[in-house]
Amino acid sequence: MSNNNKPSNSDQPSAVKLIKSTVVAMTLAAIILVTAVLPAEYGIDPTGVGNILGLTKMGEIKVSLAQDVAAEETAAKVMKTEPEKVAEPVAKVVEKVAETQVPKSVKSDSITLSLKPNQAREVKVKMAKGGQVSYKWQTSNGRANFDIHGDSTILNIDYFNYSKGSLGSSEGVLEAEFDGKHGWFWRNRSGKPMTITLEVEGEFTEMTQEV
Repeated sequence: MSNNNKPSNSDQPSAVKLIKSTVVAMTLAAIILVTAVLPAEYGIDPTGVGNILGLTKMGEIKVSLAQDVAAEETAAKVMKTEPEKVAEPVAKVVEKVAETQVPKSVKSDSITLSLKPNQAREVKVKMAKGGQVSYKWQTSNGRANFDIHGDSTILNIDYFNYSKGSLGSSEGVLEAEFDGKHGWFWRNRSGKPMTITLEVEGEFTEMTQEV
């Protein structure tokens, strides 16, 4: 039986047409990748179209949030080992700590930091265990993500969290859980430049800007 519906050669797409269709599809895919996918997912906008469409900001926020999640996961892993890091090394290095113990002295200091959007800065004070400092900080423009924590090279403590959150200002008293550096980390998530002013007073020997 013959097939009368068999398409003729003229009805079938030629190799040239297939190649042209493939090139057009690849070109469209590349355009979508550059103008939409890269800005929306990674904040990369080589053409500037993503910024006009508001996609670049969305991508920057996604990347920034992913970085925060990674940092928090790392901090959480460190926190799981904190009891051993705080308690065990103290007994092992008690003589060394006694020799290098940070003396308490009451003093005051202040600092003003400038942060661009998504930029982070950190300030710490050197304190002896049990020392206290009263602090007050505020931003010039909206909220900032903050993390109050400490560390100690002598006690092999990389990260000890006191508190964290997102505020436009805060004040309180920070009491050192161990000899070392204790302080404040901020990241500007407002989308606009801001300044942060910190005032501290209490039992510390020096204040340094870490970032």
